[in-house]
Amino acid sequence: MNILLDTHVLIWWVRDNARLGKSARSLIQSEETLVWISAASIWEISIKTALRRLEVLASFEAELHQELESSGFRPLMIDFDHAFAIRNLPLHHNDPFDRMLIAQAQCENLILITADPQIRVYDVRTIDASE
Repeated sequence: MNILLDTHVLIWWVRDNARLGKSARSLIQSEETLVWISAASIWEISIKTALRRLEVLASFEAELHQELESSGFRPLMIDFDHAFAIRNLPLHHNDPFDRMLIAQAQCENLILITADPQIRVYDVRTIDASE
């Protein structure tokens, strides 16, 4: 199974946060699962941290790199197809990071793991991260 972690799910994973449900955690840990991390998530974390809308420790970057190495998570870069796919998404909400993750999941045939109910209104396969 190929999955894409929503930004908050990535943060929950790295922080070992209890909000990440047992089923979602098991799926992420499974050897049968290929986990992708979008560059859009790193961009979102960086912007929100700089704006002081998100608090992450200075060690988060190193922890993330270590996690990517040890877990086998794969980076998903943003390409032109992803960017162009956004124009076809309905305007259910205006979060540019969510919209990029949705477009990437659609283009790459990935299942998006999220706890955000707004994402589920889009035509994208999702798994509830809180379960």
